[in-house]
Parts: sequence; C-alpha cells; structure tokens
Amino acid sequence: MAATTTTATTTTATVEPKALPVNSRPTPSVPALFVAARNGLLDAEAAQVPRERYALAHLAALRAAAAVLAARARPAQTRRRPVSAWQVLSSVAPELREWAEFFSAGATKRAAADAGRPVASQREADDLIRDAARFLAEAEAYLGFAHQPVLHAS
Repeated sequence: MAATTTTATTTTATVEPKALPVNSRPTPSVPALFVAARNGLLDAEAAQVPRERYALAHLAALRAAAAVLAARARPAQTRRRPVSAWQVLSSVAPELREWAEFFSAGATKRAAADAGRPVASQREADDLIRDAARFLAEAEAYLGFAHQPVLHAS
C-alpha cells in the first residue's frame, strides 16, 4: 500500500511498483541476445544428432535476428496478424534481407527437426552452423558491435 506523509511544507508519496503479468518477461538486452546466439552455436556444435544440430543452429540465428530487432524495430501502432521475425528483419534491416530470406526458408525444416523428425543430414547441420555463425558476425557488425567469435569446445 502506498504511504503518504504530509508536513507543513511538503507532501511525499511512495509509490509501490506494479506487478508484471504472470506471462511477461523483461526484454533481454541486445548484448545478452548476442551472447545467447553464441551459446546456441556452441550447443549446436556439441549436439550429436544432426536434426538437433540443425535446430539449435537455426535457433542461434533467430536469437541474432532478435538482437537486431530489439535494437532497430519499433512496435506496430495497430494490431496486425503475426509475422515472422525474418519478415520483420527484412523490412527493418534491408542489408540483412538475404540472410532473413535464407533462414526463413529453413524455418519449416527447423520446426520438423524440433518435432523429432530426421530432416537434416550431418552435412546440412554443419553447413547451417557455419551459416548461422556468419550471420551472427554480420548482425553484430550491422549494429556496430565488435564481433566475438564463437569459442569452440576442445
């Protein structure tokens, strides 16, 4: 409950913070999203099953895209149907459009991999890990961050 103190010269009110809705979380910072993307690449490299490697690499790229969107995108003023992060990235950062189209094309395959379907070969997974690492580097450069290479587990 808010407390109010009144004296002859001033009135001071203490306001208690509002509780956040149960399903809301604070937005991670841009650097934290880049760290999550790098960690996701490490997880992808450590995974043994190609579909898991593929899904984790795609998720790492999505986290890098989220960092760009957190820094550049503005909320829509009107309600619209949901669009993918890759679609928003294309409009917010045209320089990254080719990457957005590339990863958007792989989203269905990632969903299938997440569902446990063996949709990716070892080579496809390895290629996507390399592509996601390149995209992460370009996303960091786009926002003016110094690229921090993914340190591979020994």
